[in-house]
This record gives sequence, C-alpha cells and structure tokens, in this order.
Amino acid sequence: MMRVLIVDDNEQLTALMKAVFEEEGFCRVETAGNGIDGYSTCLNFKPDIVLTDIDMPGKNGLEMVRDIRKHHPRIKTVYMSGDLRRHRPFLTTEEVKYNACLLNKPFRLSKVLGLFKEYEREISQNKHRQLMPV
Repeated sequence: MMRVLIVDDNEQLTALMKAVFEEEGFCRVETAGNGIDGYSTCLNFKPDIVLTDIDMPGKNGLEMVRDIRKHHPRIKTVYMSGDLRRHRPFLTTEEVKYNACLLNKPFRLSKVLGLFKEYEREISQNKHRQLMPV
C-alpha cells in the first residue's frame, strides 16, 4: 500500500483530502500542519509521496522538501499553492530534476487521485524491477 504525507496548514483541506484518499483504499495517509511537523513526520512515516502546500508558517513546503531530500533524494513530491509563480525558479528545478507535480489551488481531488494512481504504478514497477534477478 502506498504511503502519502499531506502537509498543509489548512486543517479542513487536509482532513478532506485524507478522508477521500483513504476511501479510495490504495494508500495510507499521514498529515502535518506545517513544514517543521511535516519533516519529522516524513522521517518517521517514510512516505512514497509528499503532497505539500508551499506557503505555511514556520518552515514552508519548499524548505521542508529541501531538507527531506537530504535523506530521500528521489521522493515523489506534489506542490500546491494559490500562487505558484512566486516560487517558479525552485519549482522549475523540482519539475525537471525530480519530476515534481504542481497544483494551483483550488484543484480537483480527482486530479490528485489520478497522479497518485500513476505514482502507484511507477512505484510498483520499480519494486518489481528491483526483485528481478540480473
């Protein structure tokens, strides 16, 4: 089962996404309300995907992912924000180097579910390749 970490300071949105994603039955979800808690949750939970807001108090989503990448350089990341343009240089690097996905708020949860299902197939294929004898 795929593991997803949602990091956002909007508690209603986080609770809604967690409920919808778990209802689909293909992922286990943990949440955090800011980048500081998200970082420590990530280290303990070891998610396959981090879905994070960018603008949060304390440590923002960009800073959090930068710190997470020190431990998990290839972690799948989905960034969400009401204004992605403000962070364009960093996000462009994330898109090119790590295949990160960007979501403008508001967005449809069906779009995120589609991304997660793509990631799930990719993760499953990578695990299968690792198990095959050379």
